[in-house]
Amino acid sequence: MTTHQLEEASAGKLTRRALLEAGALVVGFSLFPDKSALAQAAGSSAAAQRPLALDQVDSFLAVRGDGSVIVYSGKVDLGTGHRIAMRQLVGEELGVPVERIDLIEGDTALTPNQGPTAGSSGVMRGGVELRQAAATAREALVAMAAQRLQVPADQLKLADGAVRALDGRSVAVPVLVGGRSFDVKMNPKAPLKRPADYVLVGRPLPRPDVPAKVTGRHVYVHDHVVPGMLHGRVVRPPSVGSRVLAVDESSVARLPGVRVVRMADFVGVVSPDEWAAVRAARELKVQWSDSAQLIGHEALADWARGGPFVAEEVITAKGDAQRVAALRDASDVLRATYSWPIQSHGSIGPSCAVAEVRPDGGTVWTASQASHRFLNVFAAMVDLPRDKLRVIYLDGAGCYGMNGHDDAAADAVLLSKAVGKPVRVQWSREDELGWDPKGPPQLLEIKATQMPDGRIDAWETDMWVPRATANLEWIPLLSPLAAGVRQPVGQATGLVSQNGNPPYAANAVKVSAHWLGPAPLRPSNIRAPGKVANCFAVESFVDELAAKAQIDPVAFRLRDMSNPRGAEVIRRMAQMVGWQSRPSPAAAKGTLAVGRGMAYIHYKNNETFVAMAMEVEVDRATGEIAVRRVCCAHDCGLMINPDAVRAQVEGNILQTLSRTLYEETTFDRSRVTSVDWASYPLLRFPAVPRLEIALIDRRDEPPLGAGEAASSPVPAALANAVFDATGVRLRSVPFTSSKLKALMA
Repeated sequence: MTTHQLEEASAGKLTRRALLEAGALVVGFSLFPDKSALAQAAGSSAAAQRPLALDQVDSFLAVRGDGSVIVYSGKVDLGTGHRIAMRQLVGEELGVPVERIDLIEGDTALTPNQGPTAGSSGVMRGGVELRQAAATAREALVAMAAQRLQVPADQLKLADGAVRALDGRSVAVPVLVGGRSFDVKMNPKAPLKRPADYVLVGRPLPRPDVPAKVTGRHVYVHDHVVPGMLHGRVVRPPSVGSRVLAVDESSVARLPGVRVVRMADFVGVVSPDEWAAVRAARELKVQWSDSAQLIGHEALADWARGGPFVAEEVITAKGDAQRVAALRDASDVLRATYSWPIQSHGSIGPSCAVAEVRPDGGTVWTASQASHRFLNVFAAMVDLPRDKLRVIYLDGAGCYGMNGHDDAAADAVLLSKAVGKPVRVQWSREDELGWDPKGPPQLLEIKATQMPDGRIDAWETDMWVPRATANLEWIPLLSPLAAGVRQPVGQATGLVSQNGNPPYAANAVKVSAHWLGPAPLRPSNIRAPGKVANCFAVESFVDELAAKAQIDPVAFRLRDMSNPRGAEVIRRMAQMVGWQSRPSPAAAKGTLAVGRGMAYIHYKNNETFVAMAMEVEVDRATGEIAVRRVCCAHDCGLMINPDAVRAQVEGNILQTLSRTLYEETTFDRSRVTSVDWASYPLLRFPAVPRLEIALIDRRDEPPLGAGEAASSPVPAALANAVFDATGVRLRSVPFTSSKLKALMA
């Protein structure tokens, strides 16, 4: 870019034409922080001219005068590798190398609303939309070239930045459309490149954001600075539900530049100096009312079974219903109950956001997974029209489900509106673990009978889970609720009732949900919501049935597996781990018990296939579990970037091992008590097992999600391995050493 263009960008005056005609503007993978800021400075004038409709090619793509491409993605990269995968998808269809493609993501002024980045939908839905836009653009470019060259379109090919005819003539893409709009609607039938012709898709190209991240130059939302910015902190109540009775502002008067903000029960402080704001939040004297409205984490099972219930729902009912009804009185029925605790998202870095709210408009910089959704939230909070507020995504700490990012952004918005200046809010560790929305608790009871050969006869799953509020606009946020700002009433949990049925043949199956009302702590979706707990219960119980029938766990599953892709991942997993056919448990002797276990899932019953095996060692004297090896076979259809998929699978396994072995949010009648890494421990590096991943590439199948599926089999595979080693069945998470030691005793 020219010096003049750089100055315009930094001042927020960069026009759309200047943006399109500029040189190689590196947005998604800059090694230098000022480039990241430059990417966000595309300017309100440019934003006002950009189409954002999902049926317009120009909403997703722009070609600069030099032939390089800008991609506008409503989905964001949460560490999942989208920044390379989206480039590969678009570059494949347009014949443009990834180095010539820049990506702008999650900016409500510049990118179309493709929905939240959730449910493993980034590539599966968002990337597919981008690819279709690129295919439509290619179709349009070929049509333009056909008219210019007077050659039939079927005799032209787009490659290397030009449309070429068989006779050698060509016309460069910038000549056709460079710096101008396509002005064409998305064609859902625009043909995609054939897998046999792929040049970019399917290659393990390096992620462009990694160099800056490993060298400490990447700009996270925590690093973002706005001129005149103040630092803010919110003073949280000592108990959930406490009200403000009095605030003594004189208690922090000696601290430099501190200003106290109060709106009803919302109390915050701001200062030009961050440490002064931190101290003020700690030292401000606030008188709170007493509150003891919680039930305590040890009462979760009783709460789940006792209700109140807002609905009863049959999720699945197939086969002979009389067989299911007979389970109640069957003499040979096998029953088991499995429980999953409330869990924090446990983000290593605390939530952070920056907001600048003016009377005429504003901007919010946030790590939200749903910047477009929360545009409505923040605009309503400060009485601004949607088109006067802009939400820009910046990387934050990993979340995989709504953690405190959106709450921190709401904090910053309210404080900025109150003081009339930009405000940066960063949560403390205690804020993060104490107040982030939690993964909800789940309780499942399964019972089944078997035929003489061990096959499943009748199966019934009952699940007790908090119900998500239908059509909830957004999850209620802490600060607006405290400040008396209008908020929707309800809760978000994610799709927690999926995968409660066995993926193997049975004569009769019934799955019922007993839907509970408000959860004890504010819930939100967390990685693989519901499916982790449901797969833990289902695959553990399948293992119990196999053990009762004295049949090898792999053979038991393969015998009644009708889906060929499911059977393939199980066979591949067994081959990887060197599975020796025998029933469980192994009846190992000695202080150190060794075992193996496996689990399988067809994620959401219609997406990714995963089979996983684990090898463990259990110290009988202490109850300590050491996971030594994990083998995972993974089939998510077409893989855009195998390295990115592999990284996601590895992350799924490690994060869920942590959740299974260690993580539980504890709370008493008033507050969360697990608010530091001592009381809410995570998996540490010495405990990381050997990971072996087999990725099954299916180029003729649609791409499926890789961000969640491999989480789901982890707890069951681990529980089954512990059972194989010890003969003891773990049915509640986390698998603490004290819990296992007590069971073995």
